[in-house]
Amino acid sequence: MLIKRPGSRYQLSPFTTQDYSLLMDWVTDEEFNLLWGGPVYQFPLTIEQIKKHIAHPEVHPYLFQVEDQPKGYIELYQSSPKHYRICRVLVADESDRGKGYGRKLLDMAVEKAGSEFGAEVVSLAVFEHNFRAVNCYRGMGFETYQADRATRVFNGEPWTLLQMKKLL
Repeated sequence: MLIKRPGSRYQLSPFTTQDYSLLMDWVTDEEFNLLWGGPVYQFPLTIEQIKKHIAHPEVHPYLFQVEDQPKGYIELYQSSPKHYRICRVLVADESDRGKGYGRKLLDMAVEKAGSEFGAEVVSLAVFEHNFRAVNCYRGMGFETYQADRATRVFNGEPWTLLQMKKLL
């Protein structure tokens, strides 16, 4: 189902096979792939990897558009009937970051989780050194409930994963 608020320039639309190339173009290097996608995808992304991942019934992928232009990607992952995780949040172009698009994308995903799927809890995981994302999530009312130290290592550097949640 397409979510577009009346009079809004923002929308979430289902992510389809026609959008795969966008995602593959947006994820440009191995470090960004891990920061964005965690262990789900290996760099470089391929059509086969994307198909396999989004074929899972609990994965709900969306394309984020601003004035009908693709600007990002997000997934809702059903952990249980009342608990959804926000995964793989992406505002694609560096020049579009810092304009509030990430916040709008997240607001729409949280709204969808609650109104369309009946979620009572929304959670996410973010690497601690991804300061922009952590600050955005905290500003939206997400609270850290767990810090998993050194869950991933990139170029010999351990990354801490913060688990955050918000009650709806």
